[in-house]
Amino acid sequence: MDIHGFLKTHQLPSTYADTAQKWFIPLCERLVKHQDGAANSIKAPLVVGINGCQGSGKSTLTDFVSAYLTSIYAKKVVCLSIDDFYLDKSQRNALSIKVHPLLATRGVPGTHNMPLALDTFKQLKGSGQVALPRFNKAIDDPFPVNQWPVVTAPPDIIILEGWCVGVTPQNAADIKQPINSLEENQDPLGIWRSFVNTELSNDYQSLFDQIDYRVMLKAPSFECVYRWRLEQEHKLAVATKGASTGVMSDEQVAQFIQNYQRLTEHALKTLPTKCDTVYSLDETRTITGEEVK
Repeated sequence: MDIHGFLKTHQLPSTYADTAQKWFIPLCERLVKHQDGAANSIKAPLVVGINGCQGSGKSTLTDFVSAYLTSIYAKKVVCLSIDDFYLDKSQRNALSIKVHPLLATRGVPGTHNMPLALDTFKQLKGSGQVALPRFNKAIDDPFPVNQWPVVTAPPDIIILEGWCVGVTPQNAADIKQPINSLEENQDPLGIWRSFVNTELSNDYQSLFDQIDYRVMLKAPSFECVYRWRLEQEHKLAVATKGASTGVMSDEQVAQFIQNYQRLTEHALKTLPTKCDTVYSLDETRTITGEEVK
């Protein structure tokens, strides 16, 4: 594969090549072994789930794994993000009126179109042409359906990445007390977080149960998310040349990430033991070690 082209496309430092060589190529080799073994028995796509908090590098890792498996092993790989299945603004606004105002903001379980996600996976495990949903964060709405990429099913491997991929719901007792100013001021009765937790326990688990191999990019703490998320937003501003109203200010990012804090911290505590490969990151997103089952 053209690693230098990959680095340029993703605006990555040259050190990423060393990271890929040490950590991610061995991951790809493990996935090939799993996929070959699965193909021999059930002839279904291997579903890989990649979890990581905002800005941890999961989208880049997804792209690297896809590029490597495609170029080196000629595998058919389909990449999806949980973000691709966000409800549109009008649907979220309806939820904000019916259930709680915070649901107007995309992100948490309950703000995704889970029937669409489950149907997309069902189609990918079948045969024929499948349109892959795509969400335009710059305008906070899905791309028009006629702009969705179309693939031929079934692929060899499906990668699903996202900040809440694989996360299980919290216990009822754990959601009673607010954990930040957003919950304290805007959800004092716990209506929003109870709704989110209930949603997470339903169709999300049906989707996550389809994952065959789980990977986690484990941040040292939630405190890193603000800085990492700022970098993402600044890249988006450059990519859209400041023309998009969907790009957030630094203050808006600080407010926005509070929506994710509860489940991100829950994931950091509970998800590593359920994953097949866990990469531990430091505050600069450098991998300091891995655990492989």
